[in-house]
Amino acid sequence: MDVQRSGSLVRPPSPMDSLEKQLSCPICLDMFTKPVVILPCQHNLCRSCASDLYDSRNPYRFSGGVFRCPTCRFEVVLDRHGVHGLQRNLLVENIIDIYKQQQEVSGNNNTESSLKPKESKEPKCQEHEDERINIYCKTCQTPTCSMCKVFGQHKDCEVAPLEAVYQTQKTELSNAIDNLVASNGRLQSLLIQMEDACRVVQENAQRAKQGLAERFDLLYAVLEERKTVLLEQIGKEQDDKVAALRAMSQRYGERLQASTDLTDSAVRALEQSGAAEFLVAAKGLITQTKDAAKGSMGEERPEPGFEKMDHFAVSTEHAEAILAKMDFGSDSEDDFDDAEEEEEE
Repeated sequence: MDVQRSGSLVRPPSPMDSLEKQLSCPICLDMFTKPVVILPCQHNLCRSCASDLYDSRNPYRFSGGVFRCPTCRFEVVLDRHGVHGLQRNLLVENIIDIYKQQQEVSGNNNTESSLKPKESKEPKCQEHEDERINIYCKTCQTPTCSMCKVFGQHKDCEVAPLEAVYQTQKTELSNAIDNLVASNGRLQSLLIQMEDACRVVQENAQRAKQGLAERFDLLYAVLEERKTVLLEQIGKEQDDKVAALRAMSQRYGERLQASTDLTDSAVRALEQSGAAEFLVAAKGLITQTKDAAKGSMGEERPEPGFEKMDHFAVSTEHAEAILAKMDFGSDSEDDFDDAEEEEEE
């Protein structure tokens, strides 16, 4: 008897129960809430539930991320659009609509309560506690009940069915989210472009710095080479003049030595006591002494200013003016002409 009584209380599963199970979201365990998205593994999810799960595991979702199917654990790589980049399963949504219509027609309260979607819990009006909120006041833009429309504060307002406005605004919000996601994609693309532009600017600046350093190194090399040439010219003339002066000094020294020896001979002749001996020695000494004295008067001497080196002075004012005006994109010939004009003024 107990077995029979318990068996009479057990209701076999109906096809609608199986359909409800197939139309249940594996995340919230309630009937799918539109829009419904389909994964590459062919499993369906409420987009809102999938978005919450994806956001919790991918806080920086603007750069894409990995989404794992809660049913089969299949991993899906999503782009920067995230869950909104998945395709909607319109077939499942149409089946849900047909299922709901069938449930309303059947009027089976027990089945209806067990198959209600998660949004089926309807709020009650605050002024009319027994009335459910089933219309939408377009004038005041707020949900209300039928009694408020007939007798209450919304009797002169324009109203519409709550479900119709709900579906319209939900579709509008969904489209706005899609547009916002697309806008975020464009912003992400702009950020990538800015990063690429910064990298290109840094690379170009590095090449410009390297080119400028090479040009200045070339200028340094030219200046060093020219400096070496000019120093060699000064050194050559210095050596030539010093050599000429040393040659003159050597000749003068030799003549001084000869003149000194002649002077000593003449002094010794003067010291001789005999007239005859003096006259024999003095005859040649007088001639040699006079010639030596005359020769010292016409000796070769360096020209006036021979020791000066002023002609080796280099004027660098024009070059300094050009270097001071050196800039990017400037013409060196024009700068040289301008520098010469300023120097003349």
